[in-house]
Amino acid sequence: MKSGAPNTRLELRIDAAAHRLLGEAPARGWRAGLVEFLVFGAKQAWACVFGFLMLALILIAKFAFPDGIGPIAHNDVVTIGAVLIQLGMVVFGLETLRELRVIILFHIVGTVMELFKTGIGAWLYPGPGILHIGSVPLYSGFMYAAVGSYLVRVYRLFDLRFTRYPWRWLTAVVAAAIYANFFTHHWILDLRWVLLAVVLVSFGPCVMHFRVFRRGFRMPLVVAFGLVAVFIWLGENLATFGGAWAYPDQLAGWHPVTPAKIVSWFLLMIISVVLVAWIYPPRAPAPVERLAPDGRPTTGPTPSVDAA
Repeated sequence: MKSGAPNTRLELRIDAAAHRLLGEAPARGWRAGLVEFLVFGAKQAWACVFGFLMLALILIAKFAFPDGIGPIAHNDVVTIGAVLIQLGMVVFGLETLRELRVIILFHIVGTVMELFKTGIGAWLYPGPGILHIGSVPLYSGFMYAAVGSYLVRVYRLFDLRFTRYPWRWLTAVVAAAIYANFFTHHWILDLRWVLLAVVLVSFGPCVMHFRVFRRGFRMPLVVAFGLVAVFIWLGENLATFGGAWAYPDQLAGWHPVTPAKIVSWFLLMIISVVLVAWIYPPRAPAPVERLAPDGRPTTGPTPSVDAA
């Protein structure tokens, strides 16, 4: 798991145990490929732990506590549960205090958008509660934080590196334009398709390099954006099914969220990546990379790819 982003103490212990367990695994052939696949799945699951716990909390609260717990309203039960999850992530070494800074920034960015979107009726949060800002329950910020948590964790778990990453000042401008369009398209021309084209042009040449166990892989960054957007959309379907929020066309009865939302989540990924890059500047692949006798990668210096 070596990367410029330090792993937590718990993750270092898990990493050491995994290398001891897999140290004798074949380095070639289909069994080696199977090991890489299983490790990839395990790391992705570990990166998603905050989002998984949030979805589990929402679904448990829906079926076990639909009317809340005593005087505590259902929405407040979810908010209190979300706070406990976040505290547990830090106390038990699943997140660092450094990462918590960017996650708090996700809270702020997300809550501002929630206040606006609920104000114009784009979606709503059913049910009463005290732990609200206006009509928005405070747990809404934790759903944006789940995206931030995933991104900062996947960055270090897979030792992400990038070639031809756009200038960070350019990505900041694009992200600001995307964020503004989430608000302004209600009054003026919706520029999401123009912004999507800008994203494809600016990020299209970029290739993401990542390491699973012994092997390194590459993927176009926009493909990674698209895959994550699809999984966020699937999570959104589970969250709306759990009553976390509802779109106007779901008020008469739940049904899947339109796949068109994937485009919105794709654009939101740009904002998310820019926020994470504030904590972890993108780095170029190491110029030399070999496997040590124990199967661990050895790398040379890794300069930043940010030319800004």
